[in-house]
Amino acid sequence: MNSPDVLIIGGGQAALSLGYFLRRSRRSFLILDAEDGPGGAWRHAWRSLRLFSPAQWSSLAGWPLPPEPGHSYPSREHLLDYLARYEQRYELPIERPVQVDSVEASPEGLLVRAGARQWLARSVVSATGSWRHPVVPAYPGRAAYRGRQLHSAHYQDPTPFAGQRVLVVGGGNSGAQILAELSEHAAQTVWVTERPPQFLPDEVDGRVLFERATARWRAQQRGEPLEELPGGFGDVVMVPPVRAARERGVLTARPPFERFTAEGVVWPDGQAQAFDAVIWCTGFKPALDHLAPLGLPDPGTGRIAVNGTRSIAEPRLWLLGYGDWVGAASATLVGVMRSARSTALEIDDYLNQLDAPAGPTH
Repeated sequence: MNSPDVLIIGGGQAALSLGYFLRRSRRSFLILDAEDGPGGAWRHAWRSLRLFSPAQWSSLAGWPLPPEPGHSYPSREHLLDYLARYEQRYELPIERPVQVDSVEASPEGLLVRAGARQWLARSVVSATGSWRHPVVPAYPGRAAYRGRQLHSAHYQDPTPFAGQRVLVVGGGNSGAQILAELSEHAAQTVWVTERPPQFLPDEVDGRVLFERATARWRAQQRGEPLEELPGGFGDVVMVPPVRAARERGVLTARPPFERFTAEGVVWPDGQAQAFDAVIWCTGFKPALDHLAPLGLPDPGTGRIAVNGTRSIAEPRLWLLGYGDWVGAASATLVGVMRSARSTALEIDDYLNQLDAPAGPTH
């Protein structure tokens, strides 16, 4: 049985960043990736997606993302190429596709199972992200709606929606970017957000958002209130396609509808409106099903109690890249670096303690 010091579940940006720092610690480690190739969840992003940070603020540890010629904001394809070359550059040990089924506790370590295969690791890092757990809010009548429903996790391009009436639900960057693209192909687009969308000034991008997230993290460490600090990653960044949509007058959102009908939705004023399709840009939950045997995830939030990135109840387990609950901005390319570095140091320290000779007994 293969028994690495560290087993990393997931092969996206969090796993690669951690692999970079584990290389420096010289610990044996293995990355198990469920995808068919490099890129993690970015492999499934819509084709026209552009990051809302310039290249220098969309990089992993050790090697900056090269600028994309002719564009301020890197494209999905440019990022996928970078992540593939990052794996090669640092010779990261990755096996794919490997779908991990479970992680179980044993006295010798954590037993990781994937089909008929298994590994016994002294420490495990879960870095599976959230793409496999899209969230769709409950609406009365949704099951009876006969139109097409699609989560942004599976949206690729506007071609299938040409000439259709499309309802886009969700007010974040994905909702704004998908709406902007669809509005040029669909016969009608309507945007629904729970709260009025917050548009950042045109000059604000991911660099500024990361600086804001860092300021909030530092204030939190000092026990200072966060209310007076500006927000960040939930606000809409005005990348060029979204600015163009603003100029066309399509960035107008409506409050939520009340219920579905077979043909569409009913608004709070009682008016019914027909739609051919609904696209849910309503976020994700952590993909932690493989940790169910450990009894750790909270059924309501899907989260696990942690100290930093380390599980409190199972100290041989770390969680990386799931968002602010395991590190400020840790679900972003540049933001995961800080969490990955501290996680690698913490794991190395833990293993050093295990390897230390026992003291004399009397």
